[in-house]
Amino acid sequence: MPTLPHELLPCHSIIITQPTSQNTPVSNLRTFDLNLLVAFDVLMRELNVTRAAEQMFITQSAMSHVLHRLRQQLDDPLLVKTPTGMKPTERALALIEPIRAVLAEMEQFLQPPLEFEASSSQRRFVLAATDYMEFLLLPELSGLIDQISPGIDIHVKRTESSFPVTQLENGSLDVVLGFESVLNPPAHLQRQRLFSDRMACMVRQNHPLIKKPPLLAEYVESSHMLISRTGSNLGFIDQKLTELGLERRIKLIVPHFLSAPLIVAETDMILSLPYRIAEQFKKFAALEIFPVPIELPDYDLVMIWHPLRDKDPAHRWLREKIISIGRKINETALLPAGQSGRQ
Repeated sequence: MPTLPHELLPCHSIIITQPTSQNTPVSNLRTFDLNLLVAFDVLMRELNVTRAAEQMFITQSAMSHVLHRLRQQLDDPLLVKTPTGMKPTERALALIEPIRAVLAEMEQFLQPPLEFEASSSQRRFVLAATDYMEFLLLPELSGLIDQISPGIDIHVKRTESSFPVTQLENGSLDVVLGFESVLNPPAHLQRQRLFSDRMACMVRQNHPLIKKPPLLAEYVESSHMLISRTGSNLGFIDQKLTELGLERRIKLIVPHFLSAPLIVAETDMILSLPYRIAEQFKKFAALEIFPVPIELPDYDLVMIWHPLRDKDPAHRWLREKIISIGRKINETALLPAGQSGRQ
């Protein structure tokens, strides 16, 4: 038998519009309290107000009131007392099967969505991410999907200067991945911290500064390389240096991470960048890493999505995979933080 939550039981029902007058038959769906359909079905099964009240978890008096309302809205007695008990009228008999069919269909509509079948899905997910997040997340995510979900496609777009709220809302974009402080997402969006990172310095092997931890003055006097997707010649470190009355020389600015390790490996420039990607770059070139000689906060890397897709099984499956990879990354220790004001 179809059931509804207690808050939707007839004794707590809500009329969509003003109810019809006491003697006016129902004329259309707008004036009919659909919550009464469940009560009608129970009454027709039990043919007894007391037993129907027990099934609905309400009092007999409340059930009698429900029957009274049904009679008003359907303009028919529905159940009539006879020497052998209550009997349904012809009108009631004619309504039993149609109403049960409607309730069964409604119950089907209200079932939770089916679990996402990743192995057979042809879904296409669209992610917005920086090349930093691509570098750290995409290899494992792509390998995982290739193994268990070969029909799923992943499309990665670059993050733009303005946050893509509209794309998340209309579904053309599934998630955004990046530094929370840089993305600065609107408060109404859902977010999940994936892992943290901190700035580090990367130089070629045998660079003079790696013989001992560099002093702040040595750091400032060196030539620097900067990765800036906007083309700005000032990074967060430069803002901190300005607060200390210092300035470094930015000798080379590039918009992407890809060329960075090869350039640093062939020059005396220092590249300050997130530690986790610096560690990956050591696999491709002869490089060394040391702490930035300035006290800087750690950064949170996050995943952002729209609450409209929070309960979507496929979307939730993708997020769980990304969260799992982020958790593994976060288990890797970071380089010790630099110290503020070392001269």
